[in-house]
Amino acid sequence: MHRFDLRVYYEDTDLAGIVYYANYLKFIERARSEWVRGLGVDQAALRAEQGLVFAVRRVVADYLRPAVYDDILQVRTILETASGARLTLAQCVLRGEEVLFTAQVTLVCLTSEGRPARLPEALRHQIGAS
Repeated sequence: MHRFDLRVYYEDTDLAGIVYYANYLKFIERARSEWVRGLGVDQAALRAEQGLVFAVRRVVADYLRPAVYDDILQVRTILETASGARLTLAQCVLRGEEVLFTAQVTLVCLTSEGRPARLPEALRHQIGAS
């Protein structure tokens, strides 16, 4: 499990003082980027050298409780499944041990032209895919 900590800033909130719903997607995106980086995957090099990128194919999200200004949050990311060209991740946003938001995110590997591509074997090994 990967953990990514963040603080809620004023810019993250709406007029009611709670985190604007779309910002949870930004929070989990940052966490996924740090998860991949922490595994030793250089996404810029992957694109430059092999012409491959990751793209979000699907997100199923549940908003359970609101976060507010100055909260310290943690995003947890777990690789659920991996296939030749697809990864499914479970992500959740917590305040302490209280779960505020959950998402199941499906990522696909694409060529720089937007066509589906298989994950290179070395990359599959790096991210823990079988």
